[in-house]
Amino acid sequence: MPFDSRLINGIGVLAAVIQSRNFTRAGETVGMSQSGVSKAVSRLEDRLGVRLLDRTSQEVTLTDKGRQFFEHVSPLLGVMEEAADHLSGAIGTVRGRLRICADPLISRLFLAPAFAEFLDRYPELEIELLTDKSAEPIPEGIDVQFYFGEPTSSALIARRILETRIVTVAAPAYLHHRGSPEIPSDLVSHTCIAPASTQNQQWIYSRNREVVPVITKGPLVLTDVDSLVAACLSGAGIAQVLEIGVQHLLNEGKLVRLLTDWPGDTIPLHAVHPTRHLRTPKVSAYIDFCLERMR
Repeated sequence: MPFDSRLINGIGVLAAVIQSRNFTRAGETVGMSQSGVSKAVSRLEDRLGVRLLDRTSQEVTLTDKGRQFFEHVSPLLGVMEEAADHLSGAIGTVRGRLRICADPLISRLFLAPAFAEFLDRYPELEIELLTDKSAEPIPEGIDVQFYFGEPTSSALIARRILETRIVTVAAPAYLHHRGSPEIPSDLVSHTCIAPASTQNQQWIYSRNREVVPVITKGPLVLTDVDSLVAACLSGAGIAQVLEIGVQHLLNEGKLVRLLTDWPGDTIPLHAVHPTRHLRTPKVSAYIDFCLERMR
């Protein structure tokens, strides 16, 4: 079969579109106009006989066929980039744009405050951060994602960064007014702050082999963790939160940890990326940096 330049050229342009989710930004990456990017993608779609992208005024996303195609060819792009770096003597160089998706709590506590130090180490790198507390699937074009919980997809390569625990907390002002629960079942007579809008706000406690579920109640449902903690600090009620997010408030006495004989579940934080083929130097460097900073 004769070589078809539309495939190689179109795949490179397609990768830029997926990364930027925008024809204009993709054009800036590959040195083409917006119309040139659109035409290159259209030629690739004509060559393959399928529609690869859904285009809206807001963003560009892969179709199911487009996702299947790119999953097959993206490892080849990594191999070609590695080969080019090898020839230029730049193998292992940390450079380019690193696109990160992270839970907002981790972004605020660890990632954003450390960007200056990381960029000082790797001045040829650019960083783009998307905050999203959902887990899988990894958003298109993301190099590495940080989220709480266990990966469920075999297509993901995961590194455990740290572990934290769910803790039950309240402000001293609340405890002065309402008293402190001594056992989990005491919570039914307290005001609790719900982190999600579900019919039964069930909090689960365990000790040895004993598991105690408790249906809590209260007038507040706050899905944003910062708002939930702020309300708890004001004395609005008892909350369940990740210990890592309130450790400084516990140390300062602004919040009090409750039911310490009944430890909450341990929750891992993972850094994940789609395949080993795309474990580029920038991804490796950033995950190693995070392990260094967070442990």
